[in-house]
Amino acid sequence: MSLDHAILGFLQYKPLSGYDLKTVFDMSVRHFWPADQSQIYRTLSRLAENGWTEIEVVEQDDRPDRKVYHITGEGREELLRWLASPLPSKSERIAQLIQVFFAGNLTDEEALAMFGRLAEHCRNVLAELYKVPEQAKSCEAPPTPRDGFFWMLTLEYGIRSTEMCLEWLEDVIARIERGDHLKGTCNENTHH
Repeated sequence: MSLDHAILGFLQYKPLSGYDLKTVFDMSVRHFWPADQSQIYRTLSRLAENGWTEIEVVEQDDRPDRKVYHITGEGREELLRWLASPLPSKSERIAQLIQVFFAGNLTDEEALAMFGRLAEHCRNVLAELYKVPEQAKSCEAPPTPRDGFFWMLTLEYGIRSTEMCLEWLEDVIARIERGDHLKGTCNENTHH
């Protein structure tokens, strides 16, 4: 997914400044698509150059002028084109799985500590994800119930995938503690 299209998606709801966009990202999609302020501003400049946004300068007395970005008709067309297009499949790189792959070099205690850290990270992520519905109550409501439905699907995905990862890690820890790794066998449900 490109940051360009995420920003266009937010701008279709209403005009926003770069600062407003950062706030919106942090309150809605940061659990799967974080963006820092400088990335947002660079992307906004590119969107304006492409004719996908227009800039309105809002004068302020006590602060520098504020740039508010509006999506254009061309920007809306690009967003809809992107939404209807299949994304290129990407092979994922997961650094933790490289560690897992070579964990045979660790002592049992070191391996258990590594898997324990990964499991604790999943628990922390889940704790944050479980807070999102309550935090969302203090945010602007979705424009329509349909939008809200699709927004919450991303949270559901994050929760389910993190729960699955935690379940797997806890199973791995139990198997190491049982000594399964000394037998050179993997879970009987695993197919190679």
